[in-house]
Amino acid sequence: MTDPLAPLTELPGVRAAADKARDALAEVHRHKTNRRGWPTTAAEAAVRAARSSSALDGGDTELPADGAVADPILAGALRVGQALEGDALRNLVGIWERAPLQALARLHLLAAADLVDDEGELGRPRAHGGVAERLDVLVQTLLATSAPAPVAAAVVHGELMTLKPFGTADALVARAASRLVTVSSGLDPHALGVPEVFLLRRRQAYLDAAAGFGAGTPAGVGGWVVFCCGALEDGAREAMSIAEAAAG
Repeated sequence: MTDPLAPLTELPGVRAAADKARDALAEVHRHKTNRRGWPTTAAEAAVRAARSSSALDGGDTELPADGAVADPILAGALRVGQALEGDALRNLVGIWERAPLQALARLHLLAAADLVDDEGELGRPRAHGGVAERLDVLVQTLLATSAPAPVAAAVVHGELMTLKPFGTADALVARAASRLVTVSSGLDPHALGVPEVFLLRRRQAYLDAAAGFGAGTPAGVGGWVVFCCGALEDGAREAMSIAEAAAG
Protein backbone atom coordinates (compact mmCIF):
# COMPACT_ATOMS: atom_id res chain seq x y z
CA MET A 1 0.00 0.00 0.00
CA THR A 2 1.26 3.44 -0.92
CA ASP A 3 2.04 5.65 2.07
CA PRO A 4 -0.36 8.61 1.76
CA LEU A 5 2.03 11.02 3.48
CA ALA A 6 5.20 9.95 1.70
CA PRO A 7 5.05 12.81 -0.83
CA LEU A 8 5.03 15.32 2.01
CA THR A 9 8.43 14.24 3.24
CA GLU A 10 9.88 15.11 -0.16
CA LEU A 11 8.59 18.69 -0.12
CA PRO A 12 11.30 21.36 0.31
CA GLY A 13 12.63 21.59 3.85
CA VAL A 14 10.28 19.03 5.37
CA ARG A 15 12.66 16.17 6.06
CA ALA A 16 15.33 18.44 7.54
CA ALA A 17 12.77 20.24 9.73
CA ALA A 18 11.36 16.92 10.97
CA ASP A 19 14.84 15.66 11.83
CA LYS A 20 15.63 18.83 13.79
CA ALA A 21 12.39 18.52 15.77
CA ARG A 22 13.10 14.87 16.56
CA ASP A 23 16.67 15.57 17.66
CA ALA A 24 15.64 18.51 19.87
CA LEU A 25 12.97 16.48 21.67
CA ALA A 26 15.32 13.52 22.11
CA GLU A 27 17.83 15.84 23.79
CA VAL A 28 15.15 17.06 26.21
CA HIS A 29 14.37 13.51 27.26
CA ARG A 30 18.06 12.85 27.88
CA HIS A 31 18.36 15.81 30.25
CA LYS A 32 19.38 14.66 33.73
CA THR A 33 16.26 16.17 35.31
CA ASN A 34 13.98 14.27 32.96
CA ARG A 35 15.54 10.87 33.53
CA ARG A 36 13.61 10.48 36.78
CA GLY A 37 11.91 13.81 37.40
CA TRP A 38 9.94 14.02 34.18
CA PRO A 39 6.52 13.88 35.92
CA THR A 40 7.28 17.27 37.49
CA THR A 41 8.53 18.87 34.29
CA ALA A 42 5.67 17.34 32.30
CA ALA A 43 3.15 18.88 34.70
CA GLU A 44 4.73 22.31 34.23
CA ALA A 45 4.74 21.80 30.46
CA ALA A 46 1.04 20.96 30.54
CA VAL A 47 0.20 24.17 32.39
CA ARG A 48 2.29 26.32 30.04
CA ALA A 49 0.71 24.61 27.05
CA ALA A 50 -2.80 25.17 28.41
CA ARG A 51 -2.24 28.85 29.12
CA SER A 52 -0.74 29.46 25.68
CA SER A 53 -3.47 27.46 23.97
CA SER A 54 -6.10 29.49 25.81
CA ALA A 55 -4.49 32.75 24.71
CA LEU A 56 -4.34 31.55 21.10
CA ASP A 57 -8.13 31.17 21.16
CA GLY A 58 -8.75 34.50 22.88
CA GLY A 59 -8.98 33.19 26.44
CA ASP A 60 -7.33 34.22 29.69
CA THR A 61 -3.91 33.06 30.83
CA GLU A 62 -3.92 33.96 34.51
CA LEU A 63 -4.59 31.15 36.97
CA PRO A 64 -6.73 32.34 39.91
CA ALA A 65 -5.18 31.76 43.33
CA ASP A 66 -8.33 30.01 44.52
CA GLY A 67 -8.36 27.70 41.50
CA ALA A 68 -11.80 28.91 40.38
CA VAL A 69 -11.33 29.56 36.66
CA ALA A 70 -14.11 31.76 35.31
CA ASP A 71 -12.99 32.02 31.69
CA PRO A 72 -14.53 29.10 29.73
CA ILE A 73 -11.71 28.94 27.21
CA LEU A 74 -8.99 28.76 29.85
CA ALA A 75 -11.04 26.25 31.84
CA GLY A 76 -11.31 24.02 28.80
CA ALA A 77 -7.62 24.36 27.99
CA LEU A 78 -6.70 23.39 31.55
CA ARG A 79 -8.96 20.35 31.45
CA VAL A 80 -7.33 19.26 28.22
CA GLY A 81 -3.92 19.90 29.77
CA GLN A 82 -4.77 17.66 32.71
CA ALA A 83 -5.78 14.93 30.26
CA LEU A 84 -2.38 15.23 28.59
CA GLU A 85 -0.21 14.37 31.56
CA GLY A 86 0.40 11.43 33.89
CA ASP A 87 -1.97 8.48 34.06
CA ALA A 88 -4.66 10.44 32.21
CA LEU A 89 -2.31 10.84 29.26
CA ARG A 90 -1.54 7.13 29.16
CA ASN A 91 -5.24 6.36 29.16
CA LEU A 92 -5.94 8.89 26.41
CA VAL A 93 -3.06 7.62 24.27
CA GLY A 94 -4.49 4.12 24.61
CA ILE A 95 -7.83 5.38 23.32
CA TRP A 96 -6.09 7.29 20.52
CA GLU A 97 -4.26 4.19 19.36
CA ARG A 98 -7.40 2.03 19.40
CA ALA A 99 -10.05 4.52 18.32
CA PRO A 100 -8.80 7.99 17.35
CA LEU A 101 -12.29 9.38 16.84
CA GLN A 102 -13.20 8.50 20.43
CA ALA A 103 -10.11 10.33 21.63
CA LEU A 104 -11.07 13.40 19.60
CA ALA A 105 -14.57 13.26 21.10
CA ARG A 106 -13.06 13.10 24.58
CA LEU A 107 -10.84 16.09 23.88
CA HIS A 108 -13.78 18.11 22.60
CA LEU A 109 -15.87 17.24 25.65
CA LEU A 110 -13.10 18.57 27.88
CA ALA A 111 -12.33 21.63 25.77
CA ALA A 112 -15.87 22.82 25.06
CA ALA A 113 -17.81 21.84 28.18
CA ASP A 114 -18.37 25.50 29.08
CA LEU A 115 -18.77 26.77 25.53
CA VAL A 116 -21.89 25.00 24.28
CA ASP A 117 -25.51 25.38 25.35
CA ASP A 118 -26.50 21.86 24.40
CA GLU A 119 -24.44 19.14 26.10
CA GLY A 120 -25.50 16.81 23.30
CA GLU A 121 -23.12 18.70 21.02
CA LEU A 122 -20.07 17.73 23.07
CA GLY A 123 -17.86 15.22 21.35
CA ARG A 124 -20.11 14.95 18.32
CA PRO A 125 -18.70 16.04 14.95
CA ARG A 126 -20.90 18.15 12.74
CA ALA A 127 -23.28 16.06 10.66
CA HIS A 128 -22.83 18.00 7.42
CA GLY A 129 -20.08 19.20 5.14
CA GLY A 130 -18.51 15.79 4.70
CA VAL A 131 -16.98 15.98 8.17
CA ALA A 132 -17.41 12.30 9.02
CA GLU A 133 -15.90 11.20 5.73
CA ARG A 134 -12.85 13.43 6.09
CA LEU A 135 -12.29 12.32 9.67
CA ASP A 136 -12.40 8.73 8.48
CA VAL A 137 -9.83 9.51 5.78
CA LEU A 138 -7.61 11.14 8.39
CA VAL A 139 -7.79 8.06 10.62
CA GLN A 140 -7.05 5.73 7.73
CA THR A 141 -4.11 7.92 6.74
CA LEU A 142 -2.64 7.67 10.23
CA LEU A 143 -3.00 3.90 10.19
CA ALA A 144 -1.31 3.59 6.81
CA THR A 145 1.56 6.03 7.10
CA SER A 146 5.13 5.50 8.19
CA ALA A 147 5.99 9.18 7.75
CA PRO A 148 8.15 10.82 10.43
CA ALA A 149 6.13 11.61 13.54
CA PRO A 150 6.54 15.40 13.22
CA VAL A 151 4.99 15.19 9.75
CA ALA A 152 2.07 13.06 10.94
CA ALA A 153 1.48 15.40 13.88
CA ALA A 154 1.44 18.40 11.56
CA VAL A 155 -1.07 16.75 9.24
CA VAL A 156 -3.42 15.90 12.11
CA HIS A 157 -3.08 19.43 13.47
CA GLY A 158 -3.67 21.05 10.08
CA GLU A 159 -6.55 18.83 9.02
CA LEU A 160 -8.46 19.45 12.24
CA MET A 161 -7.77 23.19 12.07
CA THR A 162 -9.11 23.21 8.52
CA LEU A 163 -12.05 20.87 8.99
CA LYS A 164 -13.31 22.37 12.28
CA PRO A 165 -15.18 19.14 12.96
CA PHE A 166 -17.02 20.22 16.09
CA GLY A 167 -17.69 23.90 15.51
CA THR A 168 -16.33 24.91 18.93
CA ALA A 169 -12.85 24.65 20.44
CA ASP A 170 -11.60 23.03 17.24
CA ALA A 171 -8.16 24.64 17.32
CA LEU A 172 -7.61 23.54 20.91
CA VAL A 173 -8.61 20.00 19.98
CA ALA A 174 -6.28 20.14 16.96
CA ARG A 175 -3.29 21.13 19.08
CA ALA A 176 -4.08 18.44 21.64
CA ALA A 177 -4.47 15.78 18.96
CA SER A 178 -1.11 16.77 17.51
CA ARG A 179 0.38 16.27 20.97
CA LEU A 180 -1.20 12.80 21.14
CA VAL A 181 0.60 11.91 17.91
CA THR A 182 3.94 13.03 19.33
CA VAL A 183 3.39 10.98 22.49
CA SER A 184 2.01 7.81 20.93
CA SER A 185 4.72 7.76 18.27
CA GLY A 186 7.50 8.02 20.85
CA LEU A 187 8.63 11.40 19.53
CA ASP A 188 7.78 13.06 22.85
CA PRO A 189 6.69 10.14 25.06
CA HIS A 190 6.32 12.16 28.26
CA ALA A 191 4.79 15.26 26.61
CA LEU A 192 7.63 17.49 27.73
CA GLY A 193 7.60 19.82 24.72
CA VAL A 194 5.60 23.05 24.69
CA PRO A 195 5.11 24.06 21.04
CA GLU A 196 2.08 26.14 22.03
CA VAL A 197 4.37 28.87 23.39
CA PHE A 198 5.96 29.25 19.95
CA LEU A 199 2.55 29.25 18.28
CA LEU A 200 1.35 32.03 20.57
CA ARG A 201 4.42 34.16 19.92
CA ARG A 202 3.84 33.77 16.19
CA ARG A 203 0.06 33.66 16.24
CA GLN A 204 -0.53 35.36 12.89
CA ALA A 205 2.12 33.27 11.15
CA TYR A 206 0.45 30.21 12.69
CA LEU A 207 -2.96 31.16 11.33
CA ASP A 208 -1.48 32.03 7.92
CA ALA A 209 0.35 28.72 7.74
CA ALA A 210 -2.83 26.84 8.69
CA ALA A 211 -4.66 28.64 5.91
CA GLY A 212 -1.90 27.58 3.53
CA PHE A 213 -2.39 23.96 4.57
CA GLY A 214 -6.12 24.30 4.03
CA ALA A 215 -5.54 25.60 0.49
CA GLY A 216 -3.93 22.26 -0.31
CA THR A 217 -1.13 23.49 -2.56
CA PRO A 218 2.30 21.83 -2.27
CA ALA A 219 3.80 25.12 -1.07
CA GLY A 220 1.02 25.63 1.47
CA VAL A 221 1.14 22.10 2.84
CA GLY A 222 4.92 22.01 2.92
CA GLY A 223 5.10 25.40 4.59
CA TRP A 224 2.67 24.27 7.27
CA VAL A 225 4.60 21.09 8.02
CA VAL A 226 7.89 22.99 8.25
CA PHE A 227 6.24 25.57 10.51
CA CYS A 228 4.86 22.87 12.83
CA CYS A 229 8.23 21.15 12.97
CA GLY A 230 9.76 24.48 13.95
CA ALA A 231 7.16 24.77 16.72
CA LEU A 232 8.14 21.33 18.02
CA GLU A 233 11.81 22.27 17.94
CA ASP A 234 11.14 25.53 19.77
CA GLY A 235 8.87 23.68 22.18
CA ALA A 236 11.81 21.45 23.02
CA ARG A 237 13.81 24.55 23.95
CA GLU A 238 10.96 25.61 26.23
CA ALA A 239 11.04 22.13 27.76
CA MET A 240 14.78 22.43 28.27
CA SER A 241 14.28 25.68 30.19
CA ILE A 242 11.76 23.89 32.44
CA ALA A 243 14.24 21.09 33.07
CA GLU A 244 17.07 23.51 33.85
CA ALA A 245 14.89 25.42 36.28
CA ALA A 246 13.88 22.19 38.01
CA ALA A 247 17.54 21.18 38.28
CA GLY A 248 18.23 24.39 40.16
